[in-house]
Amino acid sequence: MKNILLLTVALVLFTACSKDETVDYVVKNDEQIQAYIAENNLTAQKSSSGLYYVIDTPGTGAQPTTSSNVTIAYKGYFLNGNVFDENTEGYTTNLKQVIKGWTEGITYFKEGGSGILLIPAHLGYGNDDYYTIPGGSVLIFDVELLSVN
Repeated sequence: MKNILLLTVALVLFTACSKDETVDYVVKNDEQIQAYIAENNLTAQKSSSGLYYVIDTPGTGAQPTTSSNVTIAYKGYFLNGNVFDENTEGYTTNLKQVIKGWTEGITYFKEGGSGILLIPAHLGYGNDDYYTIPGGSVLIFDVELLSVN
């Protein structure tokens, strides 16, 4: 009986110390985004997927679908303000070929619209590092929908 108890304790300790655990950032990212919104006095809406968005200018032109080709000016940065990507001239892409946060978020704007997308990791690059973006990162994008092509 004593050996079984020691074996059980050893197994529990081994499992608890395993480095193969995958962190679930959904709750953590939601808390981080809510804190960022409060600190920056933003009025954001939350979608059912967990995406937060701020519409500064809704736009008056065509409204894209999740499969539209669009041209977007954007600046991408982390919660601490460090910029990881930017294109002010206009980036043309199909919304099926970008991160889920963009596929969903860009559809909230019409041509000429602008605002902010606050994207949790599960709608961005997930738990794994992606180039200069650490796994589990919240991504913030200032976006302007220049055109629906």
